[in-house]
Parts: sequence; C-alpha cells; structure tokens
Amino acid sequence: MRWLLLLLLSLAAMAETAPSAAAAPYRGYNYSFWGDVTPAPNAYLPSFQLDGDRLGAGPLQSPEDLFITPAGMIYIADTRNNRIVVLNDEFNLVRVIDKFDHNGKEDALAEPHGVFVKDDSRLFVADTGNARIVELTTEGAFVREIGAPDSDVLRSSLRYVPVKLVVDSANRMYVVSKGVFDGIMQFDSGGKFTGFIGTNKVTFNPIDMFWRRLMTEEQRSKMALNIPEEFNNVDIDAEGFIYTTTAEGFTDEPVKRLNPSGVDVLKRDGYFPPKGDIWITFNGTRIGPSSMIAVAVDRNGIYSILDGKRGRVFTYDRDGKLMYAFGQLGEQLGGFRTPSDLAMLGEKVVVLDKGIGSLVIFEPTRYGRMIRNAVIYTDNGEEEKAVAAWKEAQKLNSNLEIAYLGIGKAELRQGSNREAMDSFFNGMHREYYSRAFERYRKDWMWQNFSFIATALLVIAALLLVGRRLVRHRAGEPGTVGMAWYTIFHPFKGFWDLKYERKGKIWFTLALLVLLSVLFLLKQQLSGFIFNPDVTFEASIIDELKFIVLPFFLWCIANWSLTTLMDGEGKFGEIVVATGYALVPIVLAQPLLIVLSNVMTVQEGSFYYFIESVAYGWFIGLLFVGMMTVHQYTVGKTIVTMLLTLVVIGIFVFLGLLVFSLAQQMLSFGMTIYKEISFRIGE
Repeated sequence: MRWLLLLLLSLAAMAETAPSAAAAPYRGYNYSFWGDVTPAPNAYLPSFQLDGDRLGAGPLQSPEDLFITPAGMIYIADTRNNRIVVLNDEFNLVRVIDKFDHNGKEDALAEPHGVFVKDDSRLFVADTGNARIVELTTEGAFVREIGAPDSDVLRSSLRYVPVKLVVDSANRMYVVSKGVFDGIMQFDSGGKFTGFIGTNKVTFNPIDMFWRRLMTEEQRSKMALNIPEEFNNVDIDAEGFIYTTTAEGFTDEPVKRLNPSGVDVLKRDGYFPPKGDIWITFNGTRIGPSSMIAVAVDRNGIYSILDGKRGRVFTYDRDGKLMYAFGQLGEQLGGFRTPSDLAMLGEKVVVLDKGIGSLVIFEPTRYGRMIRNAVIYTDNGEEEKAVAAWKEAQKLNSNLEIAYLGIGKAELRQGSNREAMDSFFNGMHREYYSRAFERYRKDWMWQNFSFIATALLVIAALLLVGRRLVRHRAGEPGTVGMAWYTIFHPFKGFWDLKYERKGKIWFTLALLVLLSVLFLLKQQLSGFIFNPDVTFEASIIDELKFIVLPFFLWCIANWSLTTLMDGEGKFGEIVVATGYALVPIVLAQPLLIVLSNVMTVQEGSFYYFIESVAYGWFIGLLFVGMMTVHQYTVGKTIVTMLLTLVVIGIFVFLGLLVFSLAQQMLSFGMTIYKEISFRIGE
C-alpha cells in the first residue's frame, strides 16, 4: 500500500510539472566568457495568459504600459481604449479609469501611453493624446494637470508628446517625450519644467563623416542629422536611480542607470555589457542586435530588460552580469506578438503584449529561483545561504559561470583566499581573482619571509660574482655576445654585423625558433590575470606561423623594395639585421612570464610598460639596422620601412587572391568530375 501511494504521488508530481516545461516555446540559454551560446535550464516558464475579457474589462486595445505597486496592484495603460485598467494581485478587476471630474467638468483620457503610481495613493498618467500629465488618486479622483513645459531653453520645434514617466520620493517627475532626443524631461514637485537629464551620446559613422566633408552645403542639409537616440522607457528603483532604455541596437549602453545629476552609473562588469543577445545573425527576419523597449527593476539591484525585436527578457544583477534569459516571439503560451512592457510581481515577471492585448505571467523554475535567491543573498552578505544557492544552481546547470563568482565572493569574505582564487578562475573573473590573489600573496609573503629574504641575498651575490667574471673576460664577443653588444651599441653592432661578417644566419633562425617557443610558453604559463586564454590549447606550429611568416614577409618585401631604391643591403644581411633586432623581445618574454604570475591587475601598468619598452626597443633597433645595412639617411629609412609595410599588404592580398582562385578552380574541377562521372554512370 505504501509503495502504491508513493507511486501515485510521483505520478501526480510529474503531471503537475510536465505541462509547464512542455509549454515553454523556447529553450533556456546563457553566454559564456567567450561569447558562445551555452544551453541552460529555463529560468522562467509561462504560467498563464490573461486577455481583457478574462480580466473582466473587455478587450485591451494596444496597451502600452504596465505598472505594479509593491502591494501588488496592477495598472495597465489601455491606450486605444483611452483608459487605465486596475487589477489586484490576483488579477481580478478592481476599477477602470477613463473619465474624471475636472473642476466641475467631465474630462477623459486620450490614448494614455504611460502610468505610474506613487506610495499607493497617487496615480500619474502620461495622457499622450492630450499632451499632458494627469495626477489622480488611485480611485480616479482628479488632483492636478501638468501641461506642456514652457521654458526659454526649449527649442521652438520641440513637440511635447509624453509617453512614459516616473516620480521620485521628492515628487519630481521624469518624463519621456516621443521625438525628444535632448534627454529625459524633469519637472519639480510643482509641475514646473527644470531641464533635461541623461542625454544619449551621438553615434558617428566614419563613412558618413568622410562624405560630409566632400559635399556642398546644400547636399549636407539634405542628409540625415546626427542626433542622439531618444529614450523609449523609464523605471525607478527604491534608491531614486532612474533606469532608461533606448531602442538603438549598435551600442553597449541600451540601458542606463541615472543618478539625480543625470550621470549614468550602471555597472557593466559582466562578460558583456547589458545589451541583450551577444550572438546575433544578419540573415532571416529578425536580424541585427537586440532592441530594448522596456526595463523593470527588481530587488537588490536586479533588473530585467525587454527585447522588442525577438521578444526576450534578459535579467542582470547589480554588476551587470547576465543571470538568465527567457521568452521569444510566437503564438504559443509564453510567446509574444508585440511585447510593450514588463513589470515584477514579487518574483513573478509580467509581460504586457499589446499585439494581442494580454498579460503573460512567468513564474521562476527551481533553477531560476536558485539564481535569484543566490544573487539576493550575495548582495545582502549572507555568505552561507548564497553558497548553498549557487551550488544548487550549479547542479542544475554545470555551465553556469556566474555561480563561480558568487561562490568566490563568499569565500573571499570568509578569508578563504586560495579557494576564492580557484572559483574566480573557473568563472573567468579576472578582477575578483586579482583581489583574492593580492590577499593570498600578502599572507604567503608573511609566512615565507625568511625564505624570500635568503633567496634575494643569494641572487644578489650571484649577480655580483657573475659581473666580476664577465669583467675578467677579454677578447672579441662571440655569437651570443655580439647579439648582447648590438642591442646596447646598435650603430657599431650593426656595422660589425654587415661589414665584419659577425652576424650568423643560423643564430637568426635559432632566435626565431626560441621566440616561438617563448610565446608558446607565455600563452601556457602566464598568470590568469594577464592571460585568460591560459586554458586554451596551443601549438608550436601556430606560433611559428605567426612569427616566422611575418618575419620573412618583412625581409622579402624590404629586399624587393630596396633593390629599386639603391639599397646596399643583401637579402642575407636584411635577415640578420632583423633577427638581431628581435633580441629585446626575446629577453623580455621570460621576465613577463614571471611577472604575470606575481602581479595583480592594479600593478599591470608595470607589466605592460616592460612589454612596450621591449617592442619599442625592437623598432628602434630595426630602424638602425635597416639604415646601416642599406646606408640610407634617416628620412629615406623611415620612408622605405613604411613602404615595406605597404608591400607586405600587397603580398598578403595577392596571396589571398591566388588562394581564392585556386579554391574556385578546384571546386570547378570537382564539379566537372562529378558531372562526367554521373554521365558515364548513365
């Protein structure tokens, strides 16, 4: 009997959960550090969908805005029906506001596009058709009207069309007006216009700028103006920061978080900026980047943005890291025809679909709830709960890289620096890895101070002894010594390489092989802070290809050019001079490998300074080498080196052209062969 009861309970649980999972017309996914799409469980699934008839309010006609109060009251701007529909947290109709008494006269809304409720007592409506903001009580009684702004700073061509608004704790209103690219319009508590905040930056197209310079005044006047993208939606958090969205796709800032001064303070510390889909296509019907049309603020810095192009909801934490994505366009439950807005109802996500005039309610799955709770626990400093939630989410999705960051933060707060380093490494989080490594390094140095001091003394003594031994040695420098001598005495060194025949071809080739090996070791042995690719496989063939091939391209191009410009250098001399100029880069690589494993992000400027010095030294030596080998003046050397780069570009272009032609000829030959084989077979 007990086994039968357990079986029935299991079947009931399966019957309860299976339809929800099967009802999702989309698959969960996330993005890795490398921008790859990784499969993930669905974080949110559609629970149910309600149209106007089921709400008891009649059909909704192109509803544009949705607002949900902390108490769970739902306000819908039913635009084409010229009304505001009010529901409770159980989606039961409370009232419909379409008319109100205005100083003894009946007044009505006209195509309201925006709605906002403050303190559960005041209702603000962007009455778009009447070009005004109307303040009502939540029961629908008229309080006041804020009309079009009147200010000397406004341009005469500005047309006031309010579509969205929010109100802060000081009763200041922030209004998005359609067609206004100057920013968000700010009104004080008395309804007086005080200015714009948060203007978007103008995006320039280099090609358009080039053509503008060649055009006449009349032609330029007929071109489209370079103006900032206008805001299309707005929300406000409990701290008074304003979240805005912009439909512009090719930007890293489609969503912003503005402080009272209008400065964007949104954190973008994730793998990619909060801008929706990273992997996009330019084929099909939904091409190009995401187009953000709405933003909804959750708790503890969590916020979601709605992509109107593909109907997807992207949720980010306070630092701008993608937590999960869900939804898409479609006709099934959970799909949208034309989404227009979204809002949070507790942990639920409510999306307004103006295309079919309905509300789509999404509820978190176990996976989504674990991630959301983990982010909240982490933000609240509840390390033990956060780690437990992150690990539970990892069990459901082993590809969840954001979990390593949450676990690492908790370990860092607990002082487990070594464990935190491992977590940040697995999650590819360089900044936090650097913090953990800095603490770990400090502790290690204190624990091993005597060993470090002894090692430094031994190294200093060996350097002194080596210096004295070098002083006692006399005579001409050997092959290796000549390379060392040349980098410090380039004019004399390159002269001896050319006219005294002290340069060796075999040594140059050995330098190339050594440099290739060092670059391979650098890729594999450099610290994670300076080389996130350390986990990637590398090949000595690849290193030879990217070092040896450019080296000989330079030598061949330079020799081909200088033979036509009275250069005295032979091909072998050019090879030797170029090879010996590489010595500073060769010497710098072991030092850079060591430093990359002991330095933090904040100390990285010293690392990059050494690397820059090595490459600058190489360019200087190459310049002196070419000038000495060819017996050119300074000016002529500069010209020939620049022209050599041009010739290299020509060589590469011709090589690609020949390769492409050969590939097409091979394809043509294969097609003929298959056709002949087919005909013979008949």
